[in-house]
Amino acid sequence: HYAQQQLVCAACGCVLAEGLLTTTYTDEQHLREVAYSQSTGQKEQLSRCMQRGIRRVQDLCKVLQLPHPAFHLVSLEKKELLGGCCVFVTCRQHNWPLTMGTICSLLYAKQELFAGVYLSVQKELGISVPALSLADLVKTHLSSFHLFRRAEDVPAPFVEDEERVVARTLQVVELASETWLVTGRHPVPIVTAAAFLSWQSLRPAARLACSLARFCEVAGIPLPPPARLRLRELHEILLRMASQLAWLRVFHLDKKTVVKHLGDLLQHRLVLLKNAFSLQDVEEQHGEAQGEGSAGSPPAAADGSPERVGLLPSPGTEPISDSEIEQYLRGPQELRAFRKAKAWQ
Repeated sequence: HYAQQQLVCAACGCVLAEGLLTTTYTDEQHLREVAYSQSTGQKEQLSRCMQRGIRRVQDLCKVLQLPHPAFHLVSLEKKELLGGCCVFVTCRQHNWPLTMGTICSLLYAKQELFAGVYLSVQKELGISVPALSLADLVKTHLSSFHLFRRAEDVPAPFVEDEERVVARTLQVVELASETWLVTGRHPVPIVTAAAFLSWQSLRPAARLACSLARFCEVAGIPLPPPARLRLRELHEILLRMASQLAWLRVFHLDKKTVVKHLGDLLQHRLVLLKNAFSLQDVEEQHGEAQGEGSAGSPPAAADGSPERVGLLPSPGTEPISDSEIEQYLRGPQELRAFRKAKAWQ
């Protein structure tokens, strides 16, 4: 290359123009210095209109004092996620059912890193993003499952009709919402657990032996760590509901076999939930009455049954029954804490 007559940038080795390479200091005095940014050829790839547009955007940002400098000193990886955040915000503002996981999969980005950049964009720009409804989230999340089309890597017993799974998953998610398993928690693990139960219930004989991890593996989706806890909570709710159906009590159901009757439980979920929590409240009151023993019996109602202990949130309101309170409790730990606190009343 030294034999060729070319002008080369000394910083990066980029060929600038045809010409004679200098060999003496006297020759170099007659040449102008070339900046590194000009030697890369980057600006030569942009049209004049695009360069003018970029300068206009930069000038507007300076005049309006937009908070873009907040992202000047971040890593290159985070800067590359800014475009994805802008697309995500725009889609959500148009009520398009786009999830953060979809954007992350398209960008090959870690969801934790994307979430951090997304929150920074919201804070710096002061924008509000409408929340995605659970129904839209269920449909969007399940649309990425590989179980709804026959493929070589999907065993035949795993294939299912998408509309049937979506319809039943929506019902299970509504059940979780009615029992306050959704509030304050990330929705994706709950939707994943609900989809697993729904998928199992449609062909229980061939699918009850399948684990949640195997289900997610075949479906081609990541297994959210909290999904196992949400699945256990849903199993507990279903077992409590099943105890209210007389024809199911003889089967001695467990967390696996109760899935066979998911359709019946969802059909009558409002009545079964009310009865299940009311029965548990009566049992607890009876247990407290026996535990007090010689210390004295609780006040009796007109029919001779123990009087219900109610909680008054504020003066002048009607007492809230214990069963109503327990409907808003999420897991067994919260239930135990409530029972312990109630014993001191």
